[in-house]
Amino acid sequence: MEKSRLLQLAKQIEVCRRCDLYKGAKNAVPGEGNPKTGILFIGEAPGFNEDIQGLPFVGNAGKYLDNLLTKIGLSRGDVFITNMVKHRPPENRDPSFGEIAACNAWLEEQLTIIEPKVIVTLGRLSLNYFLPNAKISDVHGHPYRVRNYIVLPMYHPAAALRSMQITTELESDFQKNLELLNNPDLSKHITESYQDSGQASLF
Repeated sequence: MEKSRLLQLAKQIEVCRRCDLYKGAKNAVPGEGNPKTGILFIGEAPGFNEDIQGLPFVGNAGKYLDNLLTKIGLSRGDVFITNMVKHRPPENRDPSFGEIAACNAWLEEQLTIIEPKVIVTLGRLSLNYFLPNAKISDVHGHPYRVRNYIVLPMYHPAAALRSMQITTELESDFQKNLELLNNPDLSKHITESYQDSGQASLF
């Protein structure tokens, strides 16, 4: 049931014209993975390789993400991976707030279908969708209850490829949350909510 609903949703995303990103993209990138998973990874936007293949996280950052999953006993087929926007922004720029807003309905549909227990946000844009004023350097690696989910903020793998410090922190965050990521049912024991400081930040 979930698989067929996600396939139907992917067909709708492929012909989406809610923003102008489709005009410069070769393929939509709806996402892929296990439709019955308890874990959803959300990045920011497709890049060059993702645009060519129509699949999320297939470039260098994707290979690194696969490696991180392998180190904690998981594979791509155990989780579902998507992005905030489903078409590649020109020159790999960050998607705008308007583009993200136009794509929110697709993400919410995916959340409804998959019903993940744990959402791993990769990077600041997906983090700020769930924790609008959070600063990633403050909250990474720490799970918070948001709506009906546990949101686990992490640095984007692409950022880790550019910084040894972020590489160390990202790998530590995966190991620190190994038990939760291998058993999402443990999320029911997490009760902490993020305390908004009231000072919005995108960095």
